[in-house]
Amino acid sequence: MIFKIVNRALIYFLMILVAIIMFFPILWIISSSFKPLVEFNSYPPKFFPSEIYLKNYIELFSQSKILIYLRNTLILIIGNTLGTLISSSVVAYPLARMEFKFRSIIFGLILATMMVPSFVTIIPQYVLFKEFGWLDSFLPIIVPAFFAYPYNVFLFRQFYRTIPKELDEAAKIDGCNSWQIFLKIIVPLSRPVFITIGVLSSIFWWNEFFIPLIFINSEDLKPLSVGSYSFSRTMFIVRWDLLMAMATVMII
Repeated sequence: MIFKIVNRALIYFLMILVAIIMFFPILWIISSSFKPLVEFNSYPPKFFPSEIYLKNYIELFSQSKILIYLRNTLILIIGNTLGTLISSSVVAYPLARMEFKFRSIIFGLILATMMVPSFVTIIPQYVLFKEFGWLDSFLPIIVPAFFAYPYNVFLFRQFYRTIPKELDEAAKIDGCNSWQIFLKIIVPLSRPVFITIGVLSSIFWWNEFFIPLIFINSEDLKPLSVGSYSFSRTMFIVRWDLLMAMATVMII
């Protein structure tokens, strides 16, 4: 009995220790956001600020375009999340619930596109969107989401296959067509996978840096990830105090 208690206590101690180590960089960022710029050059470095310095946040919100960056980020999150939920759920439905020729081959081709790195296609996409006149706008970032992402199609298809097909047959007897079955039966029962993909998409586009950096040039259209980078590049010196405050806002 004593051995089990000691063993469990040791496991919890190791888990807490690992959690502290993993969480330390975030704690450092939050703590540094309340330091004046002078304390960033102090040696030895101080983990806690000598006093709570709120001027960093006041200066950040007054001198930067952080609210505009935040608005743009929310536009990208909402647009891409809605796009991928609508398109991926619709594409996955016939692949999971209908019988037709070459269904497995089509699904295999969709999965095969996951092996192509996004960096390989970025130049053709740039040329294509330039011909469309979409550069320096949200269109080249949001519109592709309405053409289904393969990984999300895979998740939807696998979840749809867990729903009994007897429900489809009963609905057909009641006179429902395929769209009615999808909207009235499959979608309500698939709430968990919709929530999961919505959360994953939101996190991805909140953190995404590369794609907005390529397609957006205007300062008033940049999301928070790109805006924080460009904000630091416009200063004559690196204002670590403001960067830490902006990073804290992003974390929150």
